[in-house]
Amino acid sequence: MRCTPPRPAPTCLPPGDTPVSPRRVGGALTLLLGLAVLLPAPAVAWNAAGHRLVATIAWRQLDPDSRSRLAALLARHPDHGRWTARAGDPGQSAFVEASTWPDDIRRDPRFFDDGETATPSQSGYPDMARHGAWHYVDEDARGRRLGGELDRQIDRLSRLLADPRGAPGERAYALPWLIHLVADAHQPLHAGVRDDEGGNRVSVHDPRHPRLSVMSLHAWWDDLPGPPWLRGQRLERAATALEADHPAPPMGSPTQWIRESRQLATGIYPPGETSPLVIEDDYRSRARQLAGERLVAAGHRLARLLAALLPAGESERNASPPLPAR
Repeated sequence: MRCTPPRPAPTCLPPGDTPVSPRRVGGALTLLLGLAVLLPAPAVAWNAAGHRLVATIAWRQLDPDSRSRLAALLARHPDHGRWTARAGDPGQSAFVEASTWPDDIRRDPRFFDDGETATPSQSGYPDMARHGAWHYVDEDARGRRLGGELDRQIDRLSRLLADPRGAPGERAYALPWLIHLVADAHQPLHAGVRDDEGGNRVSVHDPRHPRLSVMSLHAWWDDLPGPPWLRGQRLERAATALEADHPAPPMGSPTQWIRESRQLATGIYPPGETSPLVIEDDYRSRARQLAGERLVAAGHRLARLLAALLPAGESERNASPPLPAR
């Protein structure tokens, strides 16, 4: 979820470039171009359900050794105890719950936003900033950077995680961020050129929405993956259904994932000139199809990325007790 000025709250219902086949991007573009008001928006993020779905799909693709290494690294994070408080496999629980941590800290008083007075440092955290700009990257129509650090942070965090000489605490801090940002990179409104705060300044009316008939486009896309409380067997069933509907994509590179999102963002806006824009049934159906495709792509790519980044023997080196949650 991109850190932006206040908006309507989400409701309960997200080395080197390798060629990626244009057919899958082209197919998704075809789905939405008929709905489009051209020019994309900066960013919108999946809600908690979206991030947990991506993490669940990724966890399924990982081999037991990779799972063990990731679980051992997450055990060093100060908030690990919170992630394993629920029943179930503690490794998977920590991995899935860690996926929402960069959004969760937006409401955590231990952390601070850009421009605010810094909060006190706490053990186990390299810093206490919320890093709102890490969630997105904006460009203008000429490809000039407008703001955001999503691409740069995925690269930096990947290098940090891959370095076995790095401080274990810093690498444990980097892992939840990387899990989260890979999912963010697959949300079309995380990468765009329209100056509307990722759809936060665009109002839409959805007569079928169960709670709010009028909200921002940002909030509407946040809700597409499902209710933010989605966990447990319902989460597993939802992930299974998505994987059945959408095949695994080519791996590509983070640069290409963001490029895909930027291309897809050209079709994100519902047609219309009068605010609020109306969500019609056809747009809703196509948007859900696109959201599902991007969630599955993010999960598969996240698994491949993490398996490649963590060196063998990680679990043995990281087997020390976790830091206490605060």
